[in-house]
Amino acid sequence: MHLNNQRGIKREVVDIDSKLLQRSVKVECFLPTSVKNLSSLDLLLINDGQDMEEMGFGIMLEELISGNKIVPLLCVAIHAGDRIMEYGTAAELDYLGRGYNAGLYTRFIFRELLPFIKSHLKIGSFNEKSFAGFSLGGLSALDIVWNHPHEFTKVGVFSGSFWWRSKNTDEGYVEDTDRIMHAHIRKGHYAPGLKFFFQAGTLDETMDRNNNGIIDSIDDTLGVIDELIKKGYAISKDITYLQIHEGRHDVATWSKAMPEFLKWGWGIGCEV
Repeated sequence: MHLNNQRGIKREVVDIDSKLLQRSVKVECFLPTSVKNLSSLDLLLINDGQDMEEMGFGIMLEELISGNKIVPLLCVAIHAGDRIMEYGTAAELDYLGRGYNAGLYTRFIFRELLPFIKSHLKIGSFNEKSFAGFSLGGLSALDIVWNHPHEFTKVGVFSGSFWWRSKNTDEGYVEDTDRIMHAHIRKGHYAPGLKFFFQAGTLDETMDRNNNGIIDSIDDTLGVIDELIKKGYAISKDITYLQIHEGRHDVATWSKAMPEFLKWGWGIGCEV
């Protein structure tokens, strides 16, 4: 266990011995020190927690809270293991068999991580729970939230890997049916109360799979948003999309988007 206080934020790094994932999972807890009743806090889980230091997340969070930009919340960043196998969609592998342990990762969140957080911090329950992630970690976060709307209220996806597909482009791939997350949303059901934040950058990649002049990362993100709209979710009310000009698929770009996400979800004086 490692403690590091950043003014109004206590950062604690702990290792969880996961029986489900059969590895030690490092997590970083960012706890606002000004809050006495921890059960009044919202919880934000973040995939790819190993990127938090490069992002300057602790300082960012402290400045937003101390500047009265957002309400205090507990953030728990989960360091990744084998991303290509643990992230993905729990109910379906991609065409190369990737995401094999995504189901185990989902069970880890509910059976090991959340109970550990409650026990370790002596918190009986949280006001609300949300999930965020980057790239494949963003796909994982949306998959978990979409399939557990009774557990989560918000999700943030930064440069989400929504290209995740059941067929390769040279195997009879059909964009309207073979993008896995899009298909899962299409087959799913509207859950009242869910809110979605998506970010993509204009330089996320250069691929344009369908030659429509829009890079795949943006096209696929907009496609997910379209599927959510068809389910009954509304732009602005339920869905926010942030496109960063010259934004890349990197931590520097996500660092620019993260404060906007935090203010979107927990901004003082804002209703989400």
